[in-house]
Amino acid sequence: VQLQASGGGLVQAGGSLRLSCAASGFTLGVYGIGWFRQFPGKERESFACASTGGDGGTFYADSVRGRFTVSRDNADNTAYLQMNNVKPEDTAVYYCAAGRPGVVVTGHFSEFDFWGQGTLVTVSS
Repeated sequence: VQLQASGGGLVQAGGSLRLSCAASGFTLGVYGIGWFRQFPGKERESFACASTGGDGGTFYADSVRGRFTVSRDNADNTAYLQMNNVKPEDTAVYYCAAGRPGVVVTGHFSEFDFWGQGTLVTVSS
């Protein structure tokens, strides 16, 4: 059981980047997904999450709402984070996480059982 995050790199302010979170060993499509980031010297924080089914929804922190979009491709067993109009303050290590089958996620750490390794996003001004 593994989550593999990728897609980080260096991007100019105002540009776009797409992060991927590939699952192996389980079906990601039935799990809620969370995206977290960790700024230098700070604790990891939640900024986006998406549940499955009709009981949940997709939540975004104010800091990313309207610029970042969570999606998933069940055929590829992969979740994505599309980052548009990035800003220097988005520079951080980004993590994806999977919750529990069919359980609504709201972004609390305790909701997530599987974590990908971080991928660094650096936004230059």
